[in-house]
Amino acid sequence: MVGERGTQLSGGQKQRLAIARAILKNPKILLLDEATSALDAESEQIVQEALEKVMEKRTSVVVAHRLTTIRNADLIAVLHAGKLLEQGNHDKLMQDPNGAYSQLMQMQGGMGSYEDDNMIMKNMDPDKVNTTMNLDYNMTRSSSQQLSAMKQSTSHGSSRHSFTLSYPGRGTTDIHEAATGDEDKEKDDEQSLKNRNKVPIRRLAELNKPEFPYVLLGSLAAIIHGLLMPLFGLLLSEAIKSFFNPPHKLRNESRFWGLMFFGLGVVTFLVVPFENYLFGVAGGKLIERIRSLTFKKVVHQEISWFDDPANSSGAVGARLSTDASTVRTLVGDALALTVQSTATALGGLVIAFTANWILAIIILFVLPLICVPGFLPAKLYEGYSADAKVMYEEASQIANDAVGSIRTVTSFCAEEKVMDMYLKKCEGPMMKGVKIGIVSGASLGFGSFTLYCTIGFCFFIGSVLIEHRLATFGQVFKVFFALTFAAVGVTQSTGIAPNVNKAKDSIASIFDILDRKSKINSSSDVGTTLAFVRGDIELKHVSFRYPTRPDVQIFKDLCLTIPSGKTVALVGESGSGKSTVISLIERFYDPESGEIQLDGVEIKQLILSWLRQQMGLVSQEPVLFNETIRDNIAYSRQGKATEGEIIQAAKSANAHNFISSLPQGFDTPVGERGIQLSGGQKQRIAIARAILKDPKILLLDEATSALDAESERIVQEALDRIMVNRTTVVVAHRLTTIRGADIIAVVKNGVIAEKGRHDDLMNIEDGVYASLVALSMTSA
Repeated sequence: MVGERGTQLSGGQKQRLAIARAILKNPKILLLDEATSALDAESEQIVQEALEKVMEKRTSVVVAHRLTTIRNADLIAVLHAGKLLEQGNHDKLMQDPNGAYSQLMQMQGGMGSYEDDNMIMKNMDPDKVNTTMNLDYNMTRSSSQQLSAMKQSTSHGSSRHSFTLSYPGRGTTDIHEAATGDEDKEKDDEQSLKNRNKVPIRRLAELNKPEFPYVLLGSLAAIIHGLLMPLFGLLLSEAIKSFFNPPHKLRNESRFWGLMFFGLGVVTFLVVPFENYLFGVAGGKLIERIRSLTFKKVVHQEISWFDDPANSSGAVGARLSTDASTVRTLVGDALALTVQSTATALGGLVIAFTANWILAIIILFVLPLICVPGFLPAKLYEGYSADAKVMYEEASQIANDAVGSIRTVTSFCAEEKVMDMYLKKCEGPMMKGVKIGIVSGASLGFGSFTLYCTIGFCFFIGSVLIEHRLATFGQVFKVFFALTFAAVGVTQSTGIAPNVNKAKDSIASIFDILDRKSKINSSSDVGTTLAFVRGDIELKHVSFRYPTRPDVQIFKDLCLTIPSGKTVALVGESGSGKSTVISLIERFYDPESGEIQLDGVEIKQLILSWLRQQMGLVSQEPVLFNETIRDNIAYSRQGKATEGEIIQAAKSANAHNFISSLPQGFDTPVGERGIQLSGGQKQRIAIARAILKDPKILLLDEATSALDAESERIVQEALDRIMVNRTTVVVAHRLTTIRGADIIAVVKNGVIAEKGRHDDLMNIEDGVYASLVALSMTSA
């Protein structure tokens, strides 16, 4: 399993899977929008060659920031401010030194540095270097203005040596091993479902304790409502009896009983709305409280909890919305009907036994024939609702993924596939629901049959008792109507059985979250803080595996020292664990063994919320919330930032100009996950958010990956300014973002293979870092 939105894979691994998906489609027209932007140098070279083979005899449109990836395009078009500045092939555009394309190449270091090139050639094994490489530093992932390189592929040959497409197997292994772990997960799910049946209703009542006065008054109203049915039977029997009186007496009694029925209607008119209002208030406040407590618990769970597909955004969203609403069934309809039915039954029994105890006992023996068919569907729904709930949560996640990735779905014409997946998840509950419907209908039909049989039996027994002078006509009707209406009232309450079972499963699901103790609880105040943060970070003998992939070793005895106020860059191939280092420093995960220390103190001993306040993170894939640009920037200060501070942060991140050009400026909604903005714009807002936080430790995970060359230079200058006297950890594939770092650490096979400054690492013969640099230069 790749996880929701591919969270279980690195950026490069996700991009390779997306490329494989496009290749499998075998399209006539190929659209590549920064298709290799998240790949390391080695992977990029392999994938780029694969793409070039796929692009042969296909119309291809390539959007790229890194100009070296489109040098061989048949036609390069340079766009700026919505206009076409120039077009032609690479050689033609490079002939004009003042042209836009030529200047962009110079800005990206495309002209090369022969001194560095010679150093690389000198230290690298010639067999590892491509004989036709153009020695240009293309280690930056960005360029200036967005480029559209349109390639009508011809049959020209490639000047590169062929490479065997043997991708690093980590990504594939991860998916396979995650799948094999599903068996254990299914066992856990079964155990979880069993535990759900043990959740007592008393716990729900405790949550509703503040609304006890509403529940009490509502119960009193329900008791009155419940007594109306047997009272109606009593009045009806007396009214029927009055028809056997003489006409003058009948006239008087008819007025009396008519007024009694009118009074009964007035009481019903007043009591029922009052009852529904009181239980509605109690249920509404309970829903609000459950959602608040559940959401609070959810946001403080450790990150690994969200890695579990059972806790995807769709499933959690369903619990917060649907489950909380379903719980109201117990507090509203179920509780009201339970109290009402109890009052109805007791009232009917009192009236019946008062009128004629012999007939009442006989009728009591046959009343179960009326009630049993009503309880049968309730029994059938017990297992169904739990299974259906799980299936519908999975269906909800499919719908959530489809809507969130609608551009990908439509581009692959996968609407039917998504619909089939959705319907398949809904098919199981539907088929079982049809079976239950048939059984339920049959039981209700049988219930009606037994009801009429019971009525006939009661009249027969009544006639026998009257014959033997053990009952009167009036008594027979009192007992009959009181108990029959009482039985019907009780049976009607079983109609909510499906909702009650759903509510019980929802309660159990909610309490699964409320009772879970987070392994890394950000709401806990347990721990200590440091009076002054220097920013020394040390990873001591760290071993780590992702909880959802226990068979894949990410780090094994990794050691890394990050000195205070220094910049440490992490490099390595995609999936090597560079971003995982940042996740461990932020304490999104805890290592299996070893320690991570801040200023000599293990971070587990620090208050987690305080620790994260000292850090500013700009991730590889910036996440913006569906709010305004202003709110997104101010997010790092929990919304408590002045207008001047927000504007200054935007200027420092080179975001102010494009924000000001928008019609609504800082009040512009960014859309869900920032969909209204380009990748570079989103990244700049994320950088502004980190700058506003003014952290002691700066964590940059490909922070400038989506910026063009000019914006990257300006933002890099801003980052350089805020990196002064701050401990900074930079994850990068491209050389320009890290060659000035104080320490460059190469992550390979779960350990730090090399570390040092750029020049020192370049002098290592056949070194890993030097190999990465050489491979990056051959990627053109």
